[in-house]
Amino acid sequence: MHYKRILLKLSGEALMGERQYGIDPKRLAEYAKEIKEVVDLGVEVAIVIGGGNIFRGLAGASNGMDRVQGDHMGMLATIINGLALQSALEDEKIETRLQSAIKINEVSEPFIRRRAIRHLEKKRVVIFGGGTGNPYFTTDSAAVLRAIEIDADVILKGTRVDGIYSSDPEKNKDATKFDFITFDDVLKKGLKVMDTTAFTLSQENNLPIIVFDMNKGGNLLKVVSGDKIGTKVNL
Repeated sequence: MHYKRILLKLSGEALMGERQYGIDPKRLAEYAKEIKEVVDLGVEVAIVIGGGNIFRGLAGASNGMDRVQGDHMGMLATIINGLALQSALEDEKIETRLQSAIKINEVSEPFIRRRAIRHLEKKRVVIFGGGTGNPYFTTDSAAVLRAIEIDADVILKGTRVDGIYSSDPEKNKDATKFDFITFDDVLKKGLKVMDTTAFTLSQENNLPIIVFDMNKGGNLLKVVSGDKIGTKVNL
């Protein structure tokens, strides 16, 4: 395998499948099978998942809700998604641990860096929930932070498009896909990969990001194997 330890970032919306909100069990099962393929080959897998399919703090704030309260609700949504993904992975006989940045001891471990790394070394999939534990930070920021802390080789951002384009490919059929792009060029072109805080943190720590279509079967395995799938962002 091209990568030994990966951090897979999934959006909460990805779990909706064809639904308008909530969690699609079929999509969860598909993701679990994709993850099992790479785990069975010895790759160490950590996952950060968003909560936008249930609640998004920023959206709540735009409707008059206190931003801090809204962000804490969003953190709880990531725990719900983490539990759902954990269940799907365990259905595939994969050992997992759910670690949370906020204390919910009845359903998850607290995030402890050394413990997380030890779980990975034992080939358990570690799901990080609760974002960073702080309001005003996205799960993109949580993904980069956790990836740096566990010394991941790469961040794999699974989306519904097959990479980074010059403009939104769902709105502009003439949009051009990049196979490789530097951090600097992403900023110069104003392309949206992650929020600025997350992206800058990744750049400063020379942590590559690969954006790929997670919904196409076999793509995760191809990316981890080093195939040119999606778009790679590096220095």
